[in-house]
Amino acid sequence: MANARVLNDLPVAIVGGGFSGTLLAIHLARRGARVVIVERDPQALAHGLAYGACGPQHLLNVRAGNMSAFPDDPGHFLRWLGLAEADAANHFATRASYGAYLASLLATARAMMPDRIAIAIAAAQGLVPQADGTLRLALDNGASLHARAVVLAQGNLPPQRHRALAGFEPPQVLPDPWAPGALDAIAPDARVLLVGTGLTAIDVIQSLQARGHKGPILALSRRGLVPRAHADNGPTVTPQPMPTARGSALLRQIRARARDVGWRHAIDELRPHTHALWQAHDATAQARFLRHARPWWDVHRHRMAPAIAQRIAALRTEGRLTVVAGNLQAVERRSDGSLVAQWRTRRDAQTVTRALDHVVVCTGPGGDPTQSRDPLLRALLTAGHARPCPLRLGLDVDGHWRLRDGAGRSALPIHAMGALSKGLNWEMVAVPDIRLQAQRLAEYLTPVREAVAA
Repeated sequence: MANARVLNDLPVAIVGGGFSGTLLAIHLARRGARVVIVERDPQALAHGLAYGACGPQHLLNVRAGNMSAFPDDPGHFLRWLGLAEADAANHFATRASYGAYLASLLATARAMMPDRIAIAIAAAQGLVPQADGTLRLALDNGASLHARAVVLAQGNLPPQRHRALAGFEPPQVLPDPWAPGALDAIAPDARVLLVGTGLTAIDVIQSLQARGHKGPILALSRRGLVPRAHADNGPTVTPQPMPTARGSALLRQIRARARDVGWRHAIDELRPHTHALWQAHDATAQARFLRHARPWWDVHRHRMAPAIAQRIAALRTEGRLTVVAGNLQAVERRSDGSLVAQWRTRRDAQTVTRALDHVVVCTGPGGDPTQSRDPLLRALLTAGHARPCPLRLGLDVDGHWRLRDGAGRSALPIHAMGALSKGLNWEMVAVPDIRLQAQRLAEYLTPVREAVAA
């Protein structure tokens, strides 16, 4: 094993330079550690997918007062925006402004601690454990990086492709609406089918409207559920103890609480306890939640800003947007090059067909790492250094988010954070969750705090 001095001289390698990787790098540097962020796309540094490929019409789905990058400084983002804390309850900033905020944090940290944060513009291809317990990360530019620990912070996995869309390619079928230029080929009068009715679909609708789209949009999902709206005025939630009920009894308790204080308050009261509640249920109960309750949780928990909800409601009222509950059965190409989609309605199991010009996959991120094309994830799984969590929500990790290998052991200093660690924590995609995870993971990786320069 490497001695302590050698380990302290080696950096922590963070694979992924989006929100998760940026915050972890800043926390580690503040604690005296050296960090190398490995990011293949220089434009994605700090922004990542969520805060990069967006326009001024895209608003955060959380109020600005809850979007500080630092859990111990809740007003940090507000001050960066130049807003008073009194404005926090009702202000929804743009996603682009949040990306600029994160980029400024990284730039400031690098300027103040230039010897502690390095950037490698490359893709991680593989990882080789060394005899002394350290790790060597192989990059696609032929270089390698020797690290004392590696943290996987690649963000959400790409969505899985619907079986009915096999064999179709862009621009008729768009499997990734966030790919650069993905929506460019959609004409203003095109007939568009969105597969999915969650926040990704809401974002795509806004992007199309910003481009002047006037054609009909049909959004299809199994239940036809659309994200609910935040209240116009921000709620003040009194901390509540963690519920003692489990399973169906917990659901009944939440419904009863919603009748007493309103559903928004009832859901928001659960936020501090979500991780503990998830872990208090066994795999069978977790699978039951995913099968039956997850869509309802998602639309109540992950809401739209009020202004966006009003835009979506107006489009539906005007008949330009139709939301349907049903299962997509098939998509066929006509002789004129257009498409025909067929689905079975949820309510009465009727078969419906519709002529289309484009299909956009808006089912949200995938979770099963075995379906990922990321070369590092595939290499780790193939070598047995990682395995999927039992419910295929991400990677299997221990309480310090360290990967479990094929035998279930946490044998190597490889960690996952953000969406890749959802199997342990369930709610690990929002800023309030990830910022706390970044802080705690930095503390774990630097158990003895050193003098810092920032």
